[in-house]
Amino acid sequence: MSRSVLQTLVLLLLAMASLAAGAQTRAWLDRDRIALGETVTLNIQTDAGASPDYGPLESEFGISGHSSSRQVELSNGRMQSRTLYAVALKPRRDGVLTIPALRVGNDRTAPLSLVVTPASTRTPARAGDDVFLESEADDTSPYVQQAVGLVVRLYSAVPLVSGELDQPAPDGATLREVGDDAQYSREIDGRRYNVVERRYLLIPERSGALQIPGATFEGRGATGFFDDFLGRSGVLQARAAPRSVKVLPAPAGAPQPWLPLHDLRLNYRSTPQELRVGSAATLTIEAIADGVGAAQMPELQLPPIDGVQVFAEPVQADERFKDGRPQVTLTRRFSLVPTRGGAVELAGLALDWWDVGAGRARSTRLPPLQWQVAGPPAASGGQTAATAPGAATSQPVPPSATESPLQDTLHGASRGWVLATLLFAALWLLTLLWGLHRSAPAAAVATPRPVSPGSITKPDPAAFKRALATGDFADVADSLCAMARPPASNLDEVRTRLDDPAQRDAIDALQHARWGGGDGVAARSLMRSAFAGGPRWREVAAVAKSPLPPLYPEA
Repeated sequence: MSRSVLQTLVLLLLAMASLAAGAQTRAWLDRDRIALGETVTLNIQTDAGASPDYGPLESEFGISGHSSSRQVELSNGRMQSRTLYAVALKPRRDGVLTIPALRVGNDRTAPLSLVVTPASTRTPARAGDDVFLESEADDTSPYVQQAVGLVVRLYSAVPLVSGELDQPAPDGATLREVGDDAQYSREIDGRRYNVVERRYLLIPERSGALQIPGATFEGRGATGFFDDFLGRSGVLQARAAPRSVKVLPAPAGAPQPWLPLHDLRLNYRSTPQELRVGSAATLTIEAIADGVGAAQMPELQLPPIDGVQVFAEPVQADERFKDGRPQVTLTRRFSLVPTRGGAVELAGLALDWWDVGAGRARSTRLPPLQWQVAGPPAASGGQTAATAPGAATSQPVPPSATESPLQDTLHGASRGWVLATLLFAALWLLTLLWGLHRSAPAAAVATPRPVSPGSITKPDPAAFKRALATGDFADVADSLCAMARPPASNLDEVRTRLDDPAQRDAIDALQHARWGGGDGVAARSLMRSAFAGGPRWREVAAVAKSPLPPLYPEA
């Protein structure tokens, strides 16, 4: 079989695979819990080329606010077009309602669940104004480093043309916006308001009283003919009342690392039914934490398993707001590769945490797992422990017994290509070595080119503070490198330029947690303590001025 025929077959297979891919359609709600009288937005994204059929919703919901937007993108060398449909749903009753599967062309969406609580009897303090703000914290007496959900709501009884909503960060805490804004309508005292709900993650850094500044809004509303005639500009302003929370210190004797939560659940998402020597099996663990962000959770690590090698994949995190506070779901897959046969046992993963509601220490543990590994109990002779079962007793098979004449022809035809490839690789390697040899002297005498002040970004302690509170370890490393003058290329360079031993020890702990499986929560706490006053750099000696006159005059 010629190479051109093989290439044609590969192209045909790829084309068939792309044509076999069906339309992708998914649906989601902007909130999964609302009060009776409010609306929720149902979003449906599809590339089916058809609009959704909302008929099955009419018995349980009032439908309004139809909208759609189209997005075209280039993916894998071909154009893809997706359409996002959005519609506002107003429940006709309270309870747990099911949004049934909806038909979109030849596709169907997955059913969704919505919790509708009885209508709220609480009236906001500024109800009746054209526009007003309110904020709400899910806990008014949190512990230090406890994640607090802060929700800011903008109520507007007039259509808004433009506007800016801002929530200043308080002193002594970090504040980060979470997710997208939720938009819905609510009727208050017979007047309908459009509501924009924005969610924040607040993490207190020290105990004591914490003052949260009030959110502010400035914008313009739509004006009519009589408004213009009477000189009304349509400018709208609103300010929420400031809030105060009392931050409690971590209790004495609390589990370390310190992890304040409302709830924590651990689950086995999947477990292998059997293990075989030299074969990889997949184990998946899920952690669902209520009242915390992903950056505050310790890394999911399996306890050591005697006779089994464990390879972990990166953690997948899904952050969301529920009941006014943050929740995170962590999922991690592990590949288990036994190195010997016989009985093996995995001790249950355990996480210690502090129950902020009950005010007591708790521990969540997974049950242990046992397997009987199929295969030889230990490596013997020249056989390695990772050899697949049965390989030690199998006899080598002559090539003539397994290869067909067609395979022989292909092998003979490709031998020339293999030799040509090896020759080309050798020539490329020799060219690379010659180039490095020629450039080495020039690199040895090259002097660093001065960097113009405008090309250096100013150190941003606030960005480093935010990364340390809510970012991952890569964000922390990048922010710290950017704070050095001139910016450092990596954390090793940062460490050599720090003058404080405690800060260098904190860098070591961060690196160990990032790359060596160390305690991430403890490393983050050590970094927060060591760098509370900012980095302390070594004094750099001034470069002696050359006695020779400069080649070019200085600017």
